[in-house]
Amino acid sequence: MEVVSTIGLITINETVIIELISFLIFLFLINRIMFRPLQNVMGEREAHIEEITSGIEKSKNQLSQMNEQVRAQELTAIKEANQHKKNLEEDGTIQANSVLDESRKEIQAIKLESQQYINSQITKARAEIKNESQKLALLIMEKVLDRRLAQ
Repeated sequence: MEVVSTIGLITINETVIIELISFLIFLFLINRIMFRPLQNVMGEREAHIEEITSGIEKSKNQLSQMNEQVRAQELTAIKEANQHKKNLEEDGTIQANSVLDESRKEIQAIKLESQQYINSQITKARAEIKNESQKLALLIMEKVLDRRLAQ
C-alpha cells in the first residue's frame, strides 16, 4: 500500500472517478425509478384536474343557459296568463252587461205591468167611488130635504 502524502484537501485519484461513476449510476437509477413515475403521476393529476375544471365550466355554462331558458319560458307563461286573464275579464264584463240589460228589461216589464194593474185598480176604485158618492149624495139630499127622491 502506498501512502500518499499530499498537503491538498482533495486529491484526484481512482476513488474520485469511481465515486463519480457511482453517483451518475445513482442519478440514472433514481431518475428511472422515482422521478419519471412521479412526473407521470403529477402529469396525470394535472390532466385530471384540467378535465374536471373544464367539466365544471361546461356545467356552469349549461346551468346559465338553462336558467335563461327557464326565465324566458316564465316570461312567456306570464304573458299568456295575463292575456288569458284579460280575455276572461272581457268575457265576464260582456256577460255581466248582458245579464244587467236583461234584468233591466225584466224590471221595466214588471214596472209596466204593475203600472197597468195599478191604473186598472184606480179606474175601478174611481168607478166605485163615483157610484158610492152618487148614492151618498142622494142619501144626503134625502135627509136634508126630508123626503125620498125618485131615481
